Amino acid sequence: QVQLAESGGGLVQAGNSLSLSCAFSGGSFRNYAMGWFRQTPGKEREFVAAFSGSGNRYYADSVRGRFTISRDNTNTVYLQMNSLKPEDTAVYYCAAKSGYLSTNYHATREYSYWGQGTQVTVSS
Repeated sequence: QVQLAESGGGLVQAGNSLSLSCAFSGGSFRNYAMGWFRQTPGKEREFVAAFSGSGNRYYADSVRGRFTISRDNTNTVYLQMNSLKPEDTAVYYCAAKSGYLSTNYHATREYSYWGQGTQVTVSS
């Protein structure tokens, strides 16, 4: 059973940076596409970034140029967040899908596995 565990959230001032990590276990990491989503109270979970098995990266318009998704050989996916804004405040979730991403890479239904989330708070 695939398990995901996020870490790295916290409180930062606007303009600063934060790096999130997601540890993957219970499967062959190289066979999974990975994504990051975020959610604020009363709103639906929204797409942030994704890294397909083929190496393609996708970003939400709101974070493109500020956030970077990456993965390494330690079964970890990262989300480097620069130039943070108060509107980036949310619980951030890591997600995984076996195989390649479809054109619905931005949809929560695309992913089968989810972490518990980590809180990111950006103060103005």
